[in-house]
Amino acid sequence: MEVNCEGCAGCCIDWRPLIDDDVDHEREGPYTPLDDTYNLTPLTRTEIRTFLADGTAAALTPRFWSADDGVTIDGHELAAVGGEPVFFVGLRKVTKPVGPFEQSPHWLRSCVFLDSTTLQCRIHDDDRYPDQCASYPGHNLALDQETMCERVEASFGGERLLDDDPPDELDGLLLGPQALGEKLFVHPDPERLDGLIDRLIDGELRPEDRAECIAVAAASSPATTAIDEQHYEQYREQALARTSWIDDAITEWTDRSGVLASPAPKPDVAAEVEDDCGAPGTPGWE
Repeated sequence: MEVNCEGCAGCCIDWRPLIDDDVDHEREGPYTPLDDTYNLTPLTRTEIRTFLADGTAAALTPRFWSADDGVTIDGHELAAVGGEPVFFVGLRKVTKPVGPFEQSPHWLRSCVFLDSTTLQCRIHDDDRYPDQCASYPGHNLALDQETMCERVEASFGGERLLDDDPPDELDGLLLGPQALGEKLFVHPDPERLDGLIDRLIDGELRPEDRAECIAVAAASSPATTAIDEQHYEQYREQALARTSWIDDAITEWTDRSGVLASPAPKPDVAAEVEDDCGAPGTPGWE
């Protein structure tokens, strides 16, 4: 596997507003995400705990799915296991000025850890870098599924996927029952989600909403639907603590951002938004 990532970041950006075609591979099949985030990266329980310990829980957000037969919350039928809603936790996307694929800068939803200037991940080389990101698009290639590299090529031209042979070594996909408690989590008390689901659909999740789901995920036990209540309380407190650059950067981007896909200032404005808040740097392209 070999990919050309320079100037792309197609897997880190919701670039759909730049094109006329309706591209949405996440909304196919029987379960539809309730949020409108594109390419949300699922994290493992261990990775979620790492973000909590590092004080960067503000980078995380939950995803729930609709289903024909599940549990009803806020008037919506949600996918469930044993009458309890299931969800995963991923990395938030924030509206930033970016110019991928040799396009002029536009306001697009981008991964919270993406540096607008270099189009590189700010945590690429540390222990918080998710396995899902590190292995992409290896799993797609192994499963003979279309990659984001190929979607970008089809929409904007150029060569992104240079070698489509799957890597010899790949981390586990965690599909089916093995994902339970590791990447797919079960909320033990649907009543605590009253109001949260409506806010998720409206794109208005509160810090308390995210903390609730993050804490449940972090306190989950592998291969079960059980959570450790004592650890849940501990993780919830950690999730609510404002201890990183991310909180201030998200607030600043929210205040500055324009309409999605509208022209944006030069991406190097990220230096005075994220760098000045203490965000880690990126190496740049050689």
